[in-house]
Amino acid sequence: MQSELVDHLGNAIETQWQENPKLSFDQALNIEFKKFGVFGFMDVVEKRQAVLGKKYNGLVRQHLKDFFGVPKIFLTVLLTLGLFSVLKVSIYGKWIFIGFYITLLGLAFYKLIKDGFLKKKKKQTAEKKWLFEQIIRQYGGFAGIIILPFNIFVQIFIHADDFLGNDYYILGLSFFLVLFSLMLFIIFKVIPAKAEEYLLATYPEYKLEKL
Repeated sequence: MQSELVDHLGNAIETQWQENPKLSFDQALNIEFKKFGVFGFMDVVEKRQAVLGKKYNGLVRQHLKDFFGVPKIFLTVLLTLGLFSVLKVSIYGKWIFIGFYITLLGLAFYKLIKDGFLKKKKKQTAEKKWLFEQIIRQYGGFAGIIILPFNIFVQIFIHADDFLGNDYYILGLSFFLVLFSLMLFIIFKVIPAKAEEYLLATYPEYKLEKL
């Protein structure tokens, strides 16, 4: 967070000097401080969070697009058709769907709780905090994805016999579960595993911090 603010102030002071080279560093710094008003740096932090939030969302979309491009699209199709076949053929299709969904939900909650403890533990250290790292570790705004489909799940549970009696519904449910699985895999596994790579691309000074 400090690096975000220092970078912002550095750029602002440089702009001040371009407009008025006679300003001293302290004068330029005071001018910038006055711009923050009564809310201090909160406006800068919120704007930066919004920018980095969009960047995170872009990473999720890009990884998801990879599963719909060659060659990963074959895996996506294979998983969808495989699940479709199981739900269609098995007399326990309703319970297979429910079990699959609850398992995904349970794994997601386990990951959220586990990472919550790790986050609290890290707060107690003097290690520098990076805004984009916090967004990655908190899964941006996508953590809510584990709750969002719950209403869909309830409706499917109530009308399971109707849904599982129609091939188009079964195919749709299969695709929904595969897509849900891919989203959880991306936000809980893929992006956190590449966190350092993304942080290095965002903060040139991050590499120095890790040396």
